[in-house]
Amino acid sequence: MKINTGRGTIPLITLIGIWSISALTSLPGLAVSPILGQLSTIFPDATELDIQMLSSLPSLLIIPFILLAGKLAEKRDFVRLLRAGLWMFAASGVLYLFSTKMWQLVAVSALLGIGAGLIIPLSTGLISRYFTGTYRVKQFGYSSAITNVTLVVATAVTGYLAEVNWHLPFVVYLLPLASIILTIHLKNEHTDGEVESTPSPNVAVPVIPGKYGIHVRHLLQLMLFYGLTTYIVLIVTFNLPFLMEAHHFSSGNSGMMISLFFLAIMAPGFFLGHVVKLLKEKTKFYSLLCIALGLALIWISPKEWLIIPGCLLVGLGYGVIQPLIYDKTVDTAIPQKTTMALAFVMAMNYLAVLLCPFIVDFFQFLFHTHSQEFPFIFNLCVTVLALLWAYYRKKDFLFDDKM
Repeated sequence: MKINTGRGTIPLITLIGIWSISALTSLPGLAVSPILGQLSTIFPDATELDIQMLSSLPSLLIIPFILLAGKLAEKRDFVRLLRAGLWMFAASGVLYLFSTKMWQLVAVSALLGIGAGLIIPLSTGLISRYFTGTYRVKQFGYSSAITNVTLVVATAVTGYLAEVNWHLPFVVYLLPLASIILTIHLKNEHTDGEVESTPSPNVAVPVIPGKYGIHVRHLLQLMLFYGLTTYIVLIVTFNLPFLMEAHHFSSGNSGMMISLFFLAIMAPGFFLGHVVKLLKEKTKFYSLLCIALGLALIWISPKEWLIIPGCLLVGLGYGVIQPLIYDKTVDTAIPQKTTMALAFVMAMNYLAVLLCPFIVDFFQFLFHTHSQEFPFIFNLCVTVLALLWAYYRKKDFLFDDKM
């Protein structure tokens, strides 16, 4: 079976290989989450810093290695670089299973961060290299959906495995072995970084101003907007459990809400093209409006029947924005620099993850409040400002989504 790319066709097995790499990008740090509460018992001599390092070190290392991978992709063999990252990722999974000391777990976490950092920009870089036009938009949507489906399923699986044995959740880090096998079908698909197919005469080659091969102003706009929206929606995963605890809901309920949030992020990926055709230059405006309504519902009521649609609305809004940001990023650079541009944008996701708790703490300190509702009120205000930005600048490059 052949898949249309907009500039030719590729085998279905090649597309499955690309999808398998997209599935891996949500895994770093996932296996540690269900055992964090047990670590002080498993390793009684471990300090609080050791435990924090185990959970945060992968994210810290992912950021510089995302940028390094983007740079190396300009001149190195793309598939060989991808395989190097996949082997590091898989090796961390094996080493985790045999680690019996805290320092060993921390060291393996560093290897995991390096491997994940190398493959994350290449996962979207592959889509930009193979697909163009509406086909590219759809594939970024599918990639986002696959990433979030994997996140939800893997979270449930690791939680179950952690109850059996604390080593077992690390089995999920062996999934790159399947992707390594599938990369065989990526071989010889590129020549000088381009897909071996006949370009469509209707595909326009963008003219990029400046000497760097990247439209710097447009890229900075995308980075700012992506980092901002990611920070806004992260409040659901970081602060909803505390809000629900204040409302005397069980931890199981908050876990269900967060799962619904990730499922909602997944959903728009399957029909992203239809959404953009319908909403056009107002796509991001309506997506932000969706996020604002969701945050408002979570804030105004301690009732579960309002928190559920709130989580769904926030997830749906972000699920539209994320793949569109990736698609827009491709248009900011010449083909040789596309992966580098995507690396800068994707690094903002992990930067937002690292900074979100500190931003919330800073503004709570500034406003002298420890209310569990405050993070949602503050992020709602930020979303409203972003809404005004999106509405009044809807004709700008950042917001002008058309198919």
